[in-house]
Amino acid sequence: MSFRVGHGYDVHRFEDGRPLWLGGVHIKDHSGLAGHSDADVLLHAIIDAILGAASLPDIGTIFPDSSAEFKDISSSILLSRTASLVSSAGYKIVNIDATIIAETPKIAPYITDMRAAIANAAGISPQDVNIKATTEEGLGFTGARLGIAAHAVCLLKAYNLD
Repeated sequence: MSFRVGHGYDVHRFEDGRPLWLGGVHIKDHSGLAGHSDADVLLHAIIDAILGAASLPDIGTIFPDSSAEFKDISSSILLSRTASLVSSAGYKIVNIDATIIAETPKIAPYITDMRAAIANAAGISPQDVNIKATTEEGLGFTGARLGIAAHAVCLLKAYNLD
């Protein structure tokens, strides 16, 4: 048995007329994010962290934006598929830690629901998911309120499949 760590990062710009999904939770009364899927920037970072820890290709390779299958798909479904993929490869998700970088919306009211949604999609306990949020104090594209970024790390436990 061994442990592996992966890191993921994603960014999406705001786009009017789309719903905002973050961490598998619908944030009402806010512009959504541009993207081929539901553009859940947090789940995309988490998926890349999981895939990276398993030494698998990135989210864009496994779920390409050139495929109609993934047009407007819920990123919770993509996370579920990712968890199944790494499980089939002999890994168990131990924990996920992520940070959302945004001036708006305020994230704190949604963290408990995000942890539950992520845990459900990933097949782990909410206690094994941590979500934090920060701003960039008005700096950069997130500081200018042009979009949202997210970082995530994931720890996997590898099992011998013999």
